Amino acid sequence: MQDNPIELVDSARSALDPWLPFEKRSIELETRMRMAGGEEEREALQRELDAELERVFSAITPWQRVQLARHPLRPRMLDYISRILDDFIELHGDRAVGDDPALIGGLGRFEDRTVVVVGQQKGVSTDEKLRRNFGMAHPEGYRKALRLFNLAERFGYPVITFVDTPAAHPGIEAEQRGQGPAIAENLRAMLALKTPVFSVVLAEGGSGGALGIALGDVVAMFEWAIYVICPPERCAEILWRDAERKELAASALRITADELHSLGVIDEVLREPPGGAHRDPDAAAQTLRIHIREFLEGCDKNVWQPHKRQEKFRAMGQWLEG
Repeated sequence: MQDNPIELVDSARSALDPWLPFEKRSIELETRMRMAGGEEEREALQRELDAELERVFSAITPWQRVQLARHPLRPRMLDYISRILDDFIELHGDRAVGDDPALIGGLGRFEDRTVVVVGQQKGVSTDEKLRRNFGMAHPEGYRKALRLFNLAERFGYPVITFVDTPAAHPGIEAEQRGQGPAIAENLRAMLALKTPVFSVVLAEGGSGGALGIALGDVVAMFEWAIYVICPPERCAEILWRDAERKELAASALRITADELHSLGVIDEVLREPPGGAHRDPDAAAQTLRIHIREFLEGCDKNVWQPHKRQEKFRAMGQWLEG
């Protein structure tokens, strides 16, 4: 019998204890709260914790957002699936080359409705990260996604895609198997797909690797996630020949959820629990559940037409000169 992938993720997550520098004080306060002897002391520490989180997250920099998006404890695709879907059945293979563990897809039940889900799984433990190639899919992963998109259209199932990847796999073997054409075919197919598509950027949405499964009728993005054409380190190398200028690149790239929403690149910003989704995955999953439910209910009430999705993406990048 195969191991349950969701159980493996949960067990690996419990063994980790990495915190970012600007989180240290809040973690210290939480530890003191757990050890506090009386209710009055806990309430005082809670007020101090709330103030600390407000102080840190009200002045967070773009580079700190990048660090949050890459946080080792940040919930991954399987974490959300285990919390919002019932009876998830993973489907494997592209019917051409093989299966790609970096990209997961299958069928599940969302509140008594069958949906098709597709998304990247970065991995939690070191072994899983290597097996899943850090969420960087090969061409067979994108062809598997395309196969599932077509299945969803055939049976009239809505599609939910989970974006969490630094990029598509950049290796020579991926190019030999047609990485570019595989992603391009997905872009064309998703624009014409005759079934509703909801896409959400969970943490790091990078380059065409993210875009290959992200052309949804609604594209949502978690508050501390990033969505970017290339990693800030790589951008700094290209522009200034100096990867250490990554913080400047992160600021210039306009990668944050609120900035991208104001530009019309994404449609919804999913607010995270205080301190980030990794501090309370259950609350983050509940927020995602509400947005998916509202999307599907909206599709039921209105006449759904794929040309609206096409018009939305065609309008991006247009401008008028006075």
